[in-house]
Amino acid sequence: MNQNPTKHTKLLIIGSGPAGYTAAVYAARALLKPIMVTGMEPGGQLTTTTDVENYPGFAEVIQGPWLMEQMRDQAKAVGTEMIEDHISSVNLKSKPFEAIGDGGQKYTADSIIISTGAQARWLNLESEQKFRGFGVSACATCDGFFFKDKTVAVVGGGNAAVEEAMFLTKFASNVKLIHRRNELRAEKMLQEKLINNKKIEIIWDSVVEEVVGDDNPKNVKGLKIKNVKTSKINELKIDGLFVAIGHDPATNLFKNQLEMDNEGYLNTKPDSTETNIPGVFAAGDVKDKIFRQAVTAAGMGCMAALEAEKFLSH
Repeated sequence: MNQNPTKHTKLLIIGSGPAGYTAAVYAARALLKPIMVTGMEPGGQLTTTTDVENYPGFAEVIQGPWLMEQMRDQAKAVGTEMIEDHISSVNLKSKPFEAIGDGGQKYTADSIIISTGAQARWLNLESEQKFRGFGVSACATCDGFFFKDKTVAVVGGGNAAVEEAMFLTKFASNVKLIHRRNELRAEKMLQEKLINNKKIEIIWDSVVEEVVGDDNPKNVKGLKIKNVKTSKINELKIDGLFVAIGHDPATNLFKNQLEMDNEGYLNTKPDSTETNIPGVFAAGDVKDKIFRQAVTAAGMGCMAALEAEKFLSH
């Protein structure tokens, strides 16, 4: 039985990352005394990103984990209460809203900002994880720049994969799109653009078996790919691998309570972070499958805090 008394707050922020931390900064400065429950991975996806070159305000390359520490410390400094816990259930029908942590701690809140983020889906190969950040990436907009005049491969067959492949042709001299089927799921217009692009070669009916590379310094040299029809294994020489097989937003917690799209992203009102339940707001990758950048997540965190403040003042 949990001995801890229920913690009540005007504003509960579930999840951290750029969206949650920015929401916390704005909310704390509005004297809302927010409580943030950071989740399993405080700082979110950026804590697994090394070089960040596109976050405004830094002329030099910065490290993702460092940026998240700075945001966390800033949110703390202005008065956010940070709790390392993971919310395992919520009740958004009760007033105030209720959330229960893994250890049984109960939180009640007059409003909630959800910034639980999303995770890129990976191929779940040991070799892929080994070279993550050293030539294996799930974000072309973040890392394409590092592959000027090199050969890269993209795995996937949906819009995201095709868009990443097209984007990478700006930098790479050669892009190989590896797809396990013999047709793409991407929109027809995108497919046409792809097929007309001389820099892109499509490798059909194939899956990545292994990422091959050096240990010291760590870098990717090639791929072993298997043809699913013939089971024949081929080696490709490449300098980088981009995995584009989709993202999973962390929204299981809110199933049957909040409106979502068919991929599980939370729906919000136009030009707003408000969900279908007044007083519950969503910011960052948990609701955004288009941009997925730290700066857009931070922007939404700001919006959510301002909207929560307005909601609470009525």
